[in-house]
Amino acid sequence: MKFYGLKTCDTCRKAQKELRSAGMEFDVIDVRADGVSADKLREWINKTDWKKLLNTRSTTWRNLDANDKEDVDQAKAVALMAAHPTLIKRPVVETGAEVLVGWTADNKTKLGL
Repeated sequence: MKFYGLKTCDTCRKAQKELRSAGMEFDVIDVRADGVSADKLREWINKTDWKKLLNTRSTTWRNLDANDKEDVDQAKAVALMAAHPTLIKRPVVETGAEVLVGWTADNKTKLGL
């Protein structure tokens, strides 16, 4: 299992703690430090909706130029998230079969928590 998030994100730290408490092993990838390729983003989008993956409530989103926030489609979203990894909603958990976005009750259930 792979866990994509930010070291400084409270939700990501909470999620990692819950996963470890359940005895789950996973690799942690810091999206800010390590980045996420456009190919990886497209892979995720094939398994989930790009609108779910793009975090339009983040500080990074609010600080973007108005032009960047207009007429966003899948291709533009991928380019923005590749350039600004903090625009990716966190955490993203790859289970192999699924890509889970966010730390929701539904995603916890899918992980058996």
